[in-house]
Amino acid sequence: MEFIQLHENDNVVVALKDLNAGQVISIKGNDILLKEVIKKGHKIAIKNMDVSNHVIKYGSPIGHATIEISAGEQVHTHNMKTNLEGIQEYHFQQKLNHNPYEFENLTFQGYKRKNGQVGIRNELWIVPTVGCVNGVAERMIKLFEKEVGEANPFESSLVLKHNYGCSQLGDDHENTRKILQNAVLHPNAGGVLVLGLGCENNNLLEFKESLGEYDKKRVKFLASQEVSNEIEEGVKLLMEIYEEAKNDKRETVPLSELKVGLKCGGSDGLSGITANPLLGRFSDFLVAQGGTTVLTEVPEMFGAETILMERAANEVVFDKTVQLINDFKQYFIDNKQPIYENPSPGNKAGGITTLEDKSLGCTQKAGTSTIRDVLKYGDLLTEKGLNLLSAPGNDLVASSALAAAGCQLVLFTTGRGTPFGAFVPTMKISTNTALYETKPHWIDYNAGVLLEEEPDIVLRDFTNIIIQVASGELVNNEKNEFREIAIFKTGVTL
Repeated sequence: MEFIQLHENDNVVVALKDLNAGQVISIKGNDILLKEVIKKGHKIAIKNMDVSNHVIKYGSPIGHATIEISAGEQVHTHNMKTNLEGIQEYHFQQKLNHNPYEFENLTFQGYKRKNGQVGIRNELWIVPTVGCVNGVAERMIKLFEKEVGEANPFESSLVLKHNYGCSQLGDDHENTRKILQNAVLHPNAGGVLVLGLGCENNNLLEFKESLGEYDKKRVKFLASQEVSNEIEEGVKLLMEIYEEAKNDKRETVPLSELKVGLKCGGSDGLSGITANPLLGRFSDFLVAQGGTTVLTEVPEMFGAETILMERAANEVVFDKTVQLINDFKQYFIDNKQPIYENPSPGNKAGGITTLEDKSLGCTQKAGTSTIRDVLKYGDLLTEKGLNLLSAPGNDLVASSALAAAGCQLVLFTTGRGTPFGAFVPTMKISTNTALYETKPHWIDYNAGVLLEEEPDIVLRDFTNIIIQVASGELVNNEKNEFREIAIFKTGVTL
């Protein structure tokens, strides 16, 4: 295939390979002469458009023509722009879909925790309450690993380094505390040392008191200023956790225990054609198994939000979705920034033009399932099925928010490629085969095969690989030891 028309009502097609000027493409028996070189992932007009005519892709407007466009010309930033402006009003008009997948009683091998949660990893984490002790924490980990040697029951050890926990006010202080507390409770951690300095405003005693229920044998606390040798004391606490965790083993658990975050970054013109629809099919499949998926990146819902609102389980969830969208738009307005200036230079180079173009592709990761709940930033998952989560589009901030919400795994689609990973396994899915072949040390799965293979066959293969990852197989960010946490900051630093 050289191009694809995504919906019968579209007045553009997407090039699936680089096309030459003078080349002829045929659409439903109509021959169209290409007026210029068209790069892979970019749009081609298949009808003449006057100024202000809608540009239609995915069956929906993605903007309007700013000059006359002839059939065979490229449609991009030089001749079209977004239709979006201001804050909109929404009305509850429910349109629910039937899930096309059946329950299959699938399982994976995970770690059952005392509180009933299930981890897909058994790791030792040090969670600093403040950035001042990041180096101390790393030293503790190294000494602990040296002391236990090959007897170490943990699959890996990690310091969740960050720059915050002090000199923060209001929402920033609250966000830091909630994200770190959620990390302490995460089921992928078989043991956690919460390490403070002693004078930070993310106070260790208050942190502990507001943490809620936790396994006291696996979660320990240390304030560095309150002991003479914090490193020695820290290693002692890590050894106590080791004694509790040394006999941990994987057990068979139902796939319904899997909670998966859905994220994209470095998108291109194929994102909404291959990788994002694959995640959408997997999301529907996992929901049919009783599992949980979470869509975030709120600014990349703008322009496609009504499609999500129609799938709200009830009016309460609809109202939460409206608040999710409008609160994020107000965030842009309060900071005197344009709401709809979203596609990055890399997005545009890959063929994405407007925010509607990006959002209609981005939201396909959520499949067609009913939306069961909407989470604020820092909230923990409580409802199985498809959820929405408030977080920005920034890759590491959003992926960290998904992990902090309770996702054991993040699925991350990309057309441009990126090596990063959050503090849970972050599985990269390429939109195109060229990226997969160029960056095999970044990319874990090639969704570019969807241009040639049946979607159901690819979904089955993809699901089997995810079960293997949930059962312990490492993804590239883990192999490379690229693992980080990033916390959303919106306000003043003292």
